[in-house]
Amino acid sequence: MLENIRLAFQGIWTHKMRSFLTMLGIIIGIASIISIVSTIKGTTEQIKEQLIGAGNNAVKVLLYDGSSEYDASWGMTGTGKLPQLTDEQKEEVRKLEDVENCTFFYNRGYSDNIYYMDRSMQGGKVYGIDEEYLATCGYVIQAGRGFVKADYEGYRKVALLDEEAVGSLFQDETPLGKTIEIRGEPFVVVGVYAEAEKFQPIINDYQEYYTYYGNAGTGTLLVPNVDWPIIYKYDEPENAVIKAANTEAMTKVGDRAAKILNGDLEENSQIRYKSNDNLEMAKKQQDLSQSTNGQLLWIASISLLVGGIGVMNIMLVSVTERTSEIGLKKAIGARKKRILFQFLTEAAVLTSMGGVVGVVSGIVLANVISRMAGIPIAISVPAIVASVGFSMVIGIVFGLLPSIKAANLNPIEALRRD
Repeated sequence: MLENIRLAFQGIWTHKMRSFLTMLGIIIGIASIISIVSTIKGTTEQIKEQLIGAGNNAVKVLLYDGSSEYDASWGMTGTGKLPQLTDEQKEEVRKLEDVENCTFFYNRGYSDNIYYMDRSMQGGKVYGIDEEYLATCGYVIQAGRGFVKADYEGYRKVALLDEEAVGSLFQDETPLGKTIEIRGEPFVVVGVYAEAEKFQPIINDYQEYYTYYGNAGTGTLLVPNVDWPIIYKYDEPENAVIKAANTEAMTKVGDRAAKILNGDLEENSQIRYKSNDNLEMAKKQQDLSQSTNGQLLWIASISLLVGGIGVMNIMLVSVTERTSEIGLKKAIGARKKRILFQFLTEAAVLTSMGGVVGVVSGIVLANVISRMAGIPIAISVPAIVASVGFSMVIGIVFGLLPSIKAANLNPIEALRRD
C-alpha cells in the first residue's frame, strides 16, 4: 500500500499541471460545499440565537384562552375554570429531567396606572414574582438590591424596575428609595435589574422588529407576588418560567411542564397552559433556510460529478501512456490485483489531494463571503471530514474502470505496443 501511495505521488508530481487541472473540479466542488455548509450552520445558529436570546435556556409556559394568550385585564372569554397553581405543582416541575429551576409569576402586559410624581409610564408591564424569578430568567441586580425573604413575609410594597422603566419615570434622577404609585398604591423602588447577558437581535425588516420590540412597551416593573392582590384586588392565574439544562431540552421541558400545570383542568377546556416554545419557532425557520440551501448543495455536488468524470478521463489516458509499464510488470509476475490497486490508489490520492485543497479553499471562501455579505459562518468539522472522505470515494469509483482496464491488459500485447 505504501509503495502504491509513493508511486501515486511520483506520478502526480511528474505531471503537475495535468494533475492540478484534473483536481480542479474536485477542488471547486468541495470548496463550494464547505462554504455553503458553513454558511448554513452559521445562519442556523443565528436564527436560534435570534429567537431564544442570550441563551439562558428559559422557556415560558403561558395560560391561553383558546388560541390567544390569557389577559387578566379583559377577563376570561372561553369555557373552563381559571387555574390556581400550587407549590406541589412547582416541585413536580422541578423534578422533571433536564429542569434546573421553575418559577411562577403574575403579569399584566399593559398598564397605564404607574406614576412617579407628575410622570406616568404608559404601556408598561407589571409582574408579580417569587424569589426564584430573577435567577430563573437570567436577570441580575444592576443597582440597589433585589427582593429578600422579609419583603415577602412582611408584604412590603417594594418594586424593581428595568432600565426602560427608569428612563420613563425618572429620566436623569436616581430611582432608588423613591416612591411610585401602582394603581394608587405606593411602592418603594429598591433596585434596578437587567439581563445578565444583554442580547441585541439583528433586525432586517419590520416583521423582525415587531417580533422583538413590538410588545416591548415602555419598561417593566416587578413586585413581590404576595402584593399582587393589593394592586389588583382579586385572584388571578399565574404563568410559569422553566429553566432547562440546555437549549435542546427546552421543547421537551416546556411540553412536560404544561402537562403538569394542566393537570387539574378539564380536557375540553379552552383555558390551557401552553409552552411558548421559541426553540420550535427557530427550528421551523431553520428547516425553511436549510431546504433552500439544500438545493445549492445539490448544485455544488454537480461539480464533484464533473470532477469525477475528469479523474476517469485522465486515468484512462494514464493507462494508455503506461501500457508498456503495465505489460512489463505483468510479464515479471505482477498479478491483476496489484495492478488494479496501484491505479485505484493513484486515483484516490489524486482526488484526496483535491479534497484537502478544496477544504482549505472552502474555509477561505466562507470567510470572504462572511465579510463581504455580513453573513455569519460556522465551520463544520464533520463536513470537512466527510468532504475529504467523499473525494476519496469519488477517486475510487471513477478510477475503477481505468484500473480494471489496466489490470486486464494482455502482457504480450502491452509490450508489443511500445
